[in-house]
Amino acid sequence: MKQLAASLLAGALAVSAFAATTPARADDAPAEQWRSYWVDAFNPGIYDPAQVGQLVEDAKAVGANALIVQTVRRYDCFCNDAQYPRTDAAVAPAPYDPLEAIIDEAHAAGIEVHAWVNVSTLWNSATAPTSPEHVYNAHGLAASGADRWLNKRHDGVEKVGNNTFIDPANPDAVEYIVDGIRSIQERYDVDGINLDYIRYPDYNVTGGGEFTNDWGYSDVSLARFRAATGRTDVPEPADEEFSHWRREQITNLVRKIYVTMHETDRTDRLSINGITYAYGPSHYGSWEQARPYANVMQDWHGWAREGIVDTVTAMNYKREWRDDQAEMFATWNDFIAQTQRESGRDMVSGPALYLNDIDSSVQQARKVTELGLGWSGYSYANVSIDATAATDPAVKVAEREAVARALRAEVFTGEARVPEMEWKTRPTDGILAGQVLIDGRVADQVALTITGPGGSRTVRTDGDGWFAALKLAPGRYKVKIADTAAVRGVRPQHVVVDAGEVARVELSLRGK
Repeated sequence: MKQLAASLLAGALAVSAFAATTPARADDAPAEQWRSYWVDAFNPGIYDPAQVGQLVEDAKAVGANALIVQTVRRYDCFCNDAQYPRTDAAVAPAPYDPLEAIIDEAHAAGIEVHAWVNVSTLWNSATAPTSPEHVYNAHGLAASGADRWLNKRHDGVEKVGNNTFIDPANPDAVEYIVDGIRSIQERYDVDGINLDYIRYPDYNVTGGGEFTNDWGYSDVSLARFRAATGRTDVPEPADEEFSHWRREQITNLVRKIYVTMHETDRTDRLSINGITYAYGPSHYGSWEQARPYANVMQDWHGWAREGIVDTVTAMNYKREWRDDQAEMFATWNDFIAQTQRESGRDMVSGPALYLNDIDSSVQQARKVTELGLGWSGYSYANVSIDATAATDPAVKVAEREAVARALRAEVFTGEARVPEMEWKTRPTDGILAGQVLIDGRVADQVALTITGPGGSRTVRTDGDGWFAALKLAPGRYKVKIADTAAVRGVRPQHVVVDAGEVARVELSLRGK
C-alpha cells in the first residue's frame, strides 16, 4: 500500500501546478472519513496469525479504514526488524512478525496500518526486559550522567511504582526515538506513525493540581535549561519560564519526528494521541489554560497549526451516560473541530468505547461525525463497558459484533476512505532543516534567522544542533545565526526551498 501511495504522491507532485484544474471526484466515490480502532498490545489482537486474521475481519465489520496498532509499547517492539528490541510478550515465536503480519492482512483488505509508538513511557514492570539493548537496561537506573535517560520528578523520584519515563530534554534519548521511528518506516510498509504519551508524565505531587507538572528535573534537563536562560536556580514546577521550556522540548521532538518522517517517506502520516483531560478550552477561557497544555506540556493545537503533525487522534475518553462527562466530550469535540478548521489538518475524536454501553457509543460516534471529524474507537480489545467487565472472551467477542452492527446500521452506513493529505499530495510550501556546529560541536539552543519570501522568522536548535522551519513559501532563503556574540566569521547560508521538499543547510561556525 505504501508503494502505491508513493506512486500516487509522485504523480500528484508532478502535476501540482495544475491542481486548480484537477477534475472533481466522481459522485459515487467513497466519502473521506477516518474510521479506526486503537489496537493495544496488552490484550489479544496481534499475538499470532489467527488473531491478526480475526482483527482484520472485525475491522471490516465496523467499516474501519485504518488500524492504529500498538507496535512500540514500552520501548519493546511487536516486530522483528526495527531498532527497538523484540518484545518479551507472549507472541508467537519468530519468524512470526506481528507488525508485518497485520500489514499484510490489513493491506489485502484495503485497510491502512499506523504503527502506534509510546514515546515517554519507558518500562512498567518489576521484571526488567531480557534484552541488554533495551533502553531500560542500557540507559535506566543503572546508568549515570548523560547516559541516564530517565525523567526525574521535582522531589527526586524517577520510578513511580514500576513506572519509569524517558526525559524528552535528553538529546541522546531524542535521537534514539527519532532513529527508532525511522527504522520502522524504512523496514515496514506502514501507512503512518501514531505517537502516544508524547508529553510529560502524570503522577504530580507538589500540590499544583491539574495546571502544573512536577517532571523535568534530571541533571541533563536542568543543565540545558540553565544554559538556555542564564539562570542558576532549581525552578519550581509552576515556574512559567521552565514550563515553557519543557513544553518546547516536546514540540522540538514532534517537529524532528515529522521532518525526519517526511524525508524518509513523505506518504506516511504522523498522528499523535492528543490529551483531552477534563473540559475543553471553552471552559477555561483558552487553550493555554486547558489541562493538556498546562498540565502535561502537550501543545497539540499548536502542532497542528505549525504543520508538524498530519492528524490529531484526540483521546476523548468520556462517559456519555454522565451529564458532566457528556459536556466534557462536547466541549472537546467543538475545539477539535475548531483546530481542524484553523490548521487544515485532519482531526479525529476518539471515544472511549470501554467506558460506555453500545447505545452511548453510537451517540458519541454520531456527534463526532456530524462535526466532520474522524472517529477512532478505544479499544478493539474492549468495545463496551460490559466487555471491559467481562472475563469470558466470548462476551468480548459478542460485544464487538454488536457494536459493529450498531455503528454500521446507524452511523457508518456507507463506505469511506482515509482523508487525503493534500498538504503532501498537492503541496504549496516546503520545509527547511539543518544543523549548526560551532568549533565542530553541536550548537545547542542557538537562535537562527531565516529570511526569504514573505519575511523572516526565528528558530532555535535542539540538543543536537538541529533545526527546522515548515510552511515556507517556495523560493530562496538566507539562514544565519541570530546571536553573533559567540561566533566569528559569520557568513549566512543560502538555500532554495521547493514545494513538498525538505531543503537542507549546514552551518559550521567558529567560536570567539
